[in-house]
Amino acid sequence: MRHAKGNKKLGKPTDQRIALLRNLAVALFAHQKIKTTDVRAKAVRRIVERLITLGKAGTLHSRRMALKVLPRPETVDQIFSSVAPKYVTRQGGYTRVTKLFNRLGDGASISLIELVD
Repeated sequence: MRHAKGNKKLGKPTDQRIALLRNLAVALFAHQKIKTTDVRAKAVRRIVERLITLGKAGTLHSRRMALKVLPRPETVDQIFSSVAPKYVTRQGGYTRVTKLFNRLGDGASISLIELVD
């Protein structure tokens, strides 16, 4: 059954949406926190938490699954070597989304997504 398998379309075609979420995930792992719209932050949270969970497993299979989601070997190495070991005792909730303000131009809600320490 495919109950609750939908995703937010973010007003973009599929290929652009996948590229956007991958780039946001890479930026989050590189800088530990990023500012983006609320809907994009919630969409990238799903991907980032899944990648950290794969990194906690640490197996070759989980590394290959992470490379399917995020095809950047240097970022996947960073996840498996430095990010995931910090969350060994945590059972999820590796990110925090904090609403900041509404953007002046279009009124979009801007949020800060960051990795929890």
